[in-house]
Parts: sequence; C-alpha cells; structure tokens
Amino acid sequence: MKQPSVTQTDALETLAGQIASVIQQARSHVRQSVNSAMVASYWEIGRLIVEHEQQGSARAAYGQQQLAVLSARLTTLLGKGFDVTNLRNMRRFHLAFPIRDAVRLELGWTHYRTLLRVENPTARDWYMQEAISQNWSSRALDRQIGVLYYERLLSSKEKAVVEAEAREKTTTLAETAKDFLRDPYILDFLNLQDKTYRESTLEQSIIDNLQQFLLELGKGFAFVERQQRIRFDDEDFYIDLVFYNFKLKCFLLVDLKLGKLKHQDVGQMDTYVRLYDERIKSADDNPTIGLLLCSEKSEAVVKYSVLADQQQLFAAKYMPYLPSEAELKRELERERERIMQQLAQQQELKE
Repeated sequence: MKQPSVTQTDALETLAGQIASVIQQARSHVRQSVNSAMVASYWEIGRLIVEHEQQGSARAAYGQQQLAVLSARLTTLLGKGFDVTNLRNMRRFHLAFPIRDAVRLELGWTHYRTLLRVENPTARDWYMQEAISQNWSSRALDRQIGVLYYERLLSSKEKAVVEAEAREKTTTLAETAKDFLRDPYILDFLNLQDKTYRESTLEQSIIDNLQQFLLELGKGFAFVERQQRIRFDDEDFYIDLVFYNFKLKCFLLVDLKLGKLKHQDVGQMDTYVRLYDERIKSADDNPTIGLLLCSEKSEAVVKYSVLADQQQLFAAKYMPYLPSEAELKRELERERERIMQQLAQQQELKE
C-alpha cells in the first residue's frame, strides 16, 4: 500500500487537530451546561425548601424527620442524589447565597458544597471569585480552603511567595474530563447511576444470589446496602454488598470481581476495611471483615480480608459464624454456571 506523502501527512495531522478542537469545545460546552443546570436547580430546590417548609425564615427549626420524608419521596420520583445530606446542603446553599444573581454558574455543585464550609461570608466570596478567575477545580478549591490560603494572604508580608505556592499546588489538582464523568453528583443529577448502568447481567445475578445466600445462612447477617459509595483520597468507590452481623457485632464488606484476582484488588479491599474501621464502625463494634470474590471462567477465588493485627480474632471468633471460603467458592461457581447457561439459552432464542 502506498504511504502518504509528507504533505498529506501534515494535512491529515492538521485535520485531526481541527476535529479534536471541535470535540473538545463540544465536551466543554456539555460539561458547563450540566454544571450550570445542576447549580441552578439545586439553588431553586434550596429556595423551595426554605420558603415552603420554613416560610423563608433562616432561624426556624427544621426537623430531621421532614427532610427524611422529603428525601424518600424525591428518591422514589427521581432516583439517587436526594439524600438528607444533599438536601440539607441545597438548603444551606440558598441561605448562603440568597440572591440568585450572586450565584456564579462557572462553578459546579462540588465547588459550592466546598464553599459552604467557609463560615466567613467575605472569605467565602473571595474563594468563589478566585476559583473562577484561576479556574480552580473543586479539589484545588478544597485544598486552598484547607490550607487557609485567604487568611495566609491577609497576614503574610510576602504575598508573592504564598501565591506562587498556591499556583504550583493547584496545577497538579486540575480536573480532567474523566474526573467530571466519574463525579457521583453529576451521575446522580443525570440519573445515570442505575444499577443496570454499572453492572453486567452476570455481575447483577451473582450479587443477587450472594445477598440471598448470606441472609439465608441464619448466622446473624442483616443487609445494610448495595453499591455503597465510599470516598478515599477524593475518589469514589462502590462496595458491592454491605452486611452487619449481629452475633459478631461487625460489618462484612463484599466485593465481586469478574476475572483473575489482582494484587490491587486485595489492596483495595484492605482499604475499604480500614476506612470502615476508622469512619463507620462504633466503638463497641468488632473489626470489619472484607470478603473478596473473583468469578473466573476456570476457577473461582474467595478470600477473606482482615487487617493484620486482627488475624487471631478472625480465626478464633469470626469463623464459626461465617461461611467457609470453600462453601462460598462452590456457591460462586454454581451461580456463574447457572447464569451463563441462562444467557446462552437467551442468545439461542434470539438467533
């Protein structure tokens, strides 16, 4: 095949650059449109809550029960994104920015959630203006508030040094298109976090079966949540299944992987366990247990995960109440085989 000439190659390179520019501009426009729509909508929701439920009084008592009822109703109507915490943030958003025209749509909802942590209105407005003019990502804004950038500038005699350090740090925290698409608040707003969106049919079926299998053991398991979101280092992860065992007084976290078990899978589960011990479990709860399941075509892999200093407790007290790795492996292999046969039959009918 004849190779393109240097002139043709240059022309194609130019064309590729022009096409890339068109797509990048379009993506930027979509991103800005979604951000603007979400911020405007959440400000309006905050206004409705304040004016309808509190008759516009910022000092009126607002009961937790009212928000819980509203949250449940909105979740039924609209899907995720309307938990009590987020509704409370929408209300706080309106109270912090009561004038609609003062809300700058260049910033996203995560920016505003971060700004709400700043109690000083003057400092909050400064951070907002600076985030816009310097094009800070929400992570960069969070960083600058955390290190008291505004306060340090006011008190410093060498402002140029403080500003230079801020520019250096915020450059490394720029938001990418991938970050935007993984933002759970964006996905919730667009109603894209339906489980069918995140899970394949095989994963869905195996998780369904595992949930039922553990509950039917009769050894103290209670279901807590499915696809539970947990944040670590400004990144969101989803735990497939979370249980609480009343006999062991501890949480059990279950994560399913399709394919071969990787070293990073084990490390990720260890991170989940550590975060749960630090942030979720009560003082009188026992240490959290992780359960990592890998469903391969050839052979399933099952591995319990506990922190190193809990190995003795796990072996002595936990195992009598937990299914063995061998039992879980058999169940995993049986369920995979069943659903694969079912999918094959469905495909045959289509053909």
